[in-house]
Amino acid sequence: MAGLGVPELLIILAVVLLVFGVGRISRIGSELGKGISAFREGVRDGKKDEEEAKDIEA
Repeated sequence: MAGLGVPELLIILAVVLLVFGVGRISRIGSELGKGISAFREGVRDGKKDEEEAKDIEA
């Protein structure tokens, strides 16, 4: 991972915690998870629509 070891990752984590705080990081994680879920659902719906369009054409 680009030469990053455990000590470097821990330092980065500590800085991020100091800058954002625990509460804000958990909120960011939650929103990121919701966004990923919505993206996956959109892709899944797009595939269904595409398959339905193919069935109608055939």
